[in-house]
Amino acid sequence: MEFSRASGILFHPTSLPGPFGIGDLGSEAYKFVDALAAAGQKYWQILPLGPTGWGDSPYQCYSAFAGNTLLISPEKLRDEGLISNELLDHRPTFRDQRVDYGAVTEWKADVLDAAAAKFASGGFDELRAAFDTFCRENAFWLDDYALYRAARTAHGDKAWYEWPEDLRIRRENALNAARGILKSEIAAQKLWQFLFYREWRKLKAYAAEKGIKIIGDIPIFVALDSSDVWCNQSEFKLNADGSPKVVSGVPPDFFSSTGQLWGNPIYDWDAMVKDGFSWWVARIAWTLEAVDIVRIDHFRGFEACWEVPGKNKTAEHGEWVKAAGDELFSAVVKDLGHIPMIAEDLGFITPEVLALRDKYEIPGMRVLQFGFGGNPNDDHLPHRYVPHCVAYTGTHDNDTAVGWFNTMRKRRATSAQTALALKYLNGRPRSVNWDMIRGVWSSVADTAIAPMQDVLGLGEEARMNLPATIGSNWAWRMEEGAFSEACIARLAEMTQIYGRAG
Repeated sequence: MEFSRASGILFHPTSLPGPFGIGDLGSEAYKFVDALAAAGQKYWQILPLGPTGWGDSPYQCYSAFAGNTLLISPEKLRDEGLISNELLDHRPTFRDQRVDYGAVTEWKADVLDAAAAKFASGGFDELRAAFDTFCRENAFWLDDYALYRAARTAHGDKAWYEWPEDLRIRRENALNAARGILKSEIAAQKLWQFLFYREWRKLKAYAAEKGIKIIGDIPIFVALDSSDVWCNQSEFKLNADGSPKVVSGVPPDFFSSTGQLWGNPIYDWDAMVKDGFSWWVARIAWTLEAVDIVRIDHFRGFEACWEVPGKNKTAEHGEWVKAAGDELFSAVVKDLGHIPMIAEDLGFITPEVLALRDKYEIPGMRVLQFGFGGNPNDDHLPHRYVPHCVAYTGTHDNDTAVGWFNTMRKRRATSAQTALALKYLNGRPRSVNWDMIRGVWSSVADTAIAPMQDVLGLGEEARMNLPATIGSNWAWRMEEGAFSEACIARLAEMTQIYGRAG
């Protein structure tokens, strides 16, 4: 697919400001869309929208289809009559610039429980009709997901592979019994998904009215503890007890000397080929209902996966195993046509990976932070960009532009890289974030993206994720008013100068 010359901002909804401990799909999300439009932007790129599990990572979700109910707006629930003002008035005191996931999850659970109880008590005829339609149209994933979440809670939040055998291997009598026992809990899970997608689709429609397209994210892998794996065990490389024979990761790299052990189960590509990739096609089709363009994370894994024995503690000792990416994308094109995609083609990239990407005419990524190693022919330098690519100052896995510059500058071993960056960009230390934005905005790349933190000039304290670590990732939030009129005007001017305003 060809992309028109435009630009956008990478900013996950959890990072929006607001009084409820985490960004949500309420008024601040609409204000952000307005700000994007005022700044001349055409894209809002987000991370996966799924319900987060271990480590609060949007790349480790309980489902590839469900939405993250932490993003449901309490204000909108109140406006629907599903919760009281009193519940909002007596909320805990949350931090403004970091998400405390434990506290937020506990309070949001009370909010969602209250909404489910009010809905179950009767009335809400118009809302109930819309809910019934949603359940009917989305039964292909919603029924299993709601049962999975209800059963998981009933079993003390244990993963599905720790459940009693009959339920773990999905014997029909066990499934029917669980559906009966957990009927009300299943109904609540379905309601929460309905509320999430009701809010999200309204926001997406508003963005479309403002000329903003949403770039979503499809992680190549899914979490082991997910409804996807529980319901499709034969399509993953699992042992009889549900444990993974092999898990995903990448070998030692820039981020970690022992590699990155992601721990996701690996697809049984042979089984998926025989099945016609029905799960994958449904997943991509569903994602395209939620977003306008999909970014395929870890695209190289569709050519070959780094498989690590399931019992290993690091990703050092694995092997590259051929994947069925060509067959998959052929099936996607056959069923869905040529869809708008972006390939995250970073890391250990081989000619075979590039050939797969180019066969389906998918633009790849260039990341300016990676370009200053001293090689003038580095493809991450703007003079090496091609029109059919997406250029970033950095990604959610990088430090912010200011954080990267300050950290590298302090180290003798890497200070030459920052000196080169200033020379290359004709920049200054105090404006390095804008110098880097100008570097990608002025390039020939059809699409230019900057993380919100780079537009705001924030340091390493605003980093979204540090790969191969847990504990403090995914928590950054933008301060209210930070995306100021002056900042919007500066971004709009740069966007206009370099012909990206449309």
